[in-house]
Amino acid sequence: MSDDTQTTLGGGEAAIDEGDDEDEPRTNDFGDELGEHETRGGYSRYTVSSLLQKAVRRSDEECAAWAAWELARSGYAWNLWDRLALYVVEDLRAGDEVVLLVHRYERLANDHWNPEEWEGRLCAIHAALAAARATSTREATYANDYFEKVAQERTAARRAGREPAEDFPVGDLEPGGEFDVIFDQHTYEGAKMDRNGRYFTVHGARVGPEGESELGERWRRRSLDLDDREYTDAERDHALAPVDPEDRWTEPDPPGDDEREE
Repeated sequence: MSDDTQTTLGGGEAAIDEGDDEDEPRTNDFGDELGEHETRGGYSRYTVSSLLQKAVRRSDEECAAWAAWELARSGYAWNLWDRLALYVVEDLRAGDEVVLLVHRYERLANDHWNPEEWEGRLCAIHAALAAARATSTREATYANDYFEKVAQERTAARRAGREPAEDFPVGDLEPGGEFDVIFDQHTYEGAKMDRNGRYFTVHGARVGPEGESELGERWRRRSLDLDDREYTDAERDHALAPVDPEDRWTEPDPPGDDEREE
């Protein structure tokens, strides 16, 4: 075995990447000294970073993989991982587990290997592919922009003594309004209305519209059996009934509420 090879995990051989000599100027693929913010392919790192984001957004796996590789091999891995962290929250659907994958690949590239060497470059490619394959949406970005503009409109309307052209989706959040159920023992207003733990159990803890799982419902009913309060059958059923997807916030008293014994 030559001095410039090493045994790989699979038993083969791979060339050892010694890295660049710190005393030697870094050059691009054509042998020219790298300019400020230049990648080894001769591109601006800002241009490549923008390409990476648009490739993730448009689900172009090949372009995303190349852009990540180009940034990593050019000494801009720090820029790559910083940008990917932003892209997964700006351009991907909420709840997608890709954010965990990207974070894990970043840790591997930086904690276990040199992010510029081949192992680090593989991590960069994997992360970019994972992001490009995830469901793209800018809903969080649009929500942030919309809510900010509504806040400004509400302020302007109050100063002008008029009704705002747009309002927050929750209105004024007052007892008796659409979201009356939120005022339970956990809020000052709910406590004043004597909405105690019983109210929260029967009304405030409901989920939906899918409802509880079979196992969750079984545990909940058993827990209510052991509670220090006695619940009517109607209260039990209401507490575990899924919310109406067409009317998620209306919370009528379940039948039999007025007949329970405290």
